[in-house]
Amino acid sequence: MLNQESQGKNHLLLDKGKPFIMLAGEVHNSNSSSAEYMESIWEKAVKLGMNSLLLPVTWEMVEPEEDVFDFRLVDELIGQARRHGMKIGFLWFGAWKNAQCYYAPSWVKTDLERFRRAEVEKGKNKINMKDFYDLPYTTLSYLCEATNAADAKAFRELMRHIKEVDEQERTVLLVQVENEPGLQGAAREHSDIADTVFEADVPQPFVDYMKSQTGTMAEDVRDAVEKGAQSGNWKAVFGEASEEVFSAYHIASYIDKVAAAGKEVYSLPMMANCWLDKGQKPGIFPSGGPVSRMMEVWKYCAPHVDVLAPDIYVPNFCEVCDEYVKMDNPLFIPETATHGYAGPRLVYVVGHHHALGFAPFAFEDMGKPFTAIQSYLFGMDIDDPMLKTPQNIDEYAWYNRTLHSMMPLLTDKYGTSDLQATIVERPEQDTMVFGEYGFKALMNLPILTRKDGVCLVLKRTAEEFYIIVNGCAVIPFSANPNKPNVDILSLEEGCFEQGMWKMSRRLNGDEAASMRFETPTLLKIKLFGYR
Repeated sequence: MLNQESQGKNHLLLDKGKPFIMLAGEVHNSNSSSAEYMESIWEKAVKLGMNSLLLPVTWEMVEPEEDVFDFRLVDELIGQARRHGMKIGFLWFGAWKNAQCYYAPSWVKTDLERFRRAEVEKGKNKINMKDFYDLPYTTLSYLCEATNAADAKAFRELMRHIKEVDEQERTVLLVQVENEPGLQGAAREHSDIADTVFEADVPQPFVDYMKSQTGTMAEDVRDAVEKGAQSGNWKAVFGEASEEVFSAYHIASYIDKVAAAGKEVYSLPMMANCWLDKGQKPGIFPSGGPVSRMMEVWKYCAPHVDVLAPDIYVPNFCEVCDEYVKMDNPLFIPETATHGYAGPRLVYVVGHHHALGFAPFAFEDMGKPFTAIQSYLFGMDIDDPMLKTPQNIDEYAWYNRTLHSMMPLLTDKYGTSDLQATIVERPEQDTMVFGEYGFKALMNLPILTRKDGVCLVLKRTAEEFYIIVNGCAVIPFSANPNKPNVDILSLEEGCFEQGMWKMSRRLNGDEAASMRFETPTLLKIKLFGYR
């Protein structure tokens, strides 16, 4: 469950009542279809210091025939997680996977009358997308109640089974409902049914809600809402944004019904993830998905979805994270790249955004040379060597293990200013202040060979701090004008073992005078301020 009591607006995943950060990896789509195939992948996850995996569970395997359910694979995956001391976030691949219906069962795919396909172009159940590499495209209609009911029923049975086998152990902590939902090829469906619904009046409570939420909206959406009519059909009320809002309204409502059916039998946290819009027109990216520009729509239409999560492969990672923490939405990164920024970004989102979780996609391949598709996804056309460099697996494991060992300390500071972080991708944000003391984290210096700098600082007491640092020079300073001078009383390098600090070296002299670090390091520092 999500705890919202002890940390004010902050949210926390809970593992048997204790706060938990998912230091995870998401597997390749097909790997979790076989428990035997997964054995070596669990071992890789352990080697990388992960404490959980995100694993697809597909409609076609759970319900191969209508009303005939098979949960053997689910049980095997849960058993494997327990044997490896790890947690699971299951990803429900139902009606949507990357905006298509890849994982719907054959009995759904073959009954086009009962389970209607979306008509991206009127009268066509399948097209080639002219604006997306001419790829073939078909998906289930978000306006088809029969599909929604069947999807929700299967998901309910999955959640009922998970409760039966796992409620006591709590191996499964979170479930993603569908995967990157939306419509490609057009901003909305164009069937006769869709046209009729689009021409009908927008439900007035939704109009009133949208008019009241303009303060958080993307600029173009806000303009459309403010200029739109107070009532009427979708075009009259939402203008240029009407087709995308229409799709978001119906897709979010569809997914909320699925999530609600699952929560009715087992109330685990539910997440919806998205394919980012990247500034494109809706329909090039999946229109109506939970992109940040449609967050207001999703918050209204999908109250049973706890987290709206971005899949981030774009270079402007930090800006995307900022977009997803509006409207009290907790940050969770279910998919991201495995290039050289993966480790620093993990530390950054924990320290800066107090994220629920972070999961590189296809983590099984971490450290390997990139494929052509990965190069495209990771934005390697940009002149940044870290985007072209695979993440070092030993360093990533160190980050995971260190964060995991500090979890009680970290989660105790979630939702407070006692936990902060900076990253090389945001050189203008290099200063962290904690009451009377502060730290400046200098990166991209000529004296540093690393270009993947990150620094996380946790305030333990008024004078004592823990610091995770790499590729960075750290300078403590006084934030108290009455005590402008600062001395280091003690500086230790070490680790946590079973919750207890273990010093490996006492640093002083040259190491204290120049706090410059070119390898991942955990420090404990005590400061003294005076006039």
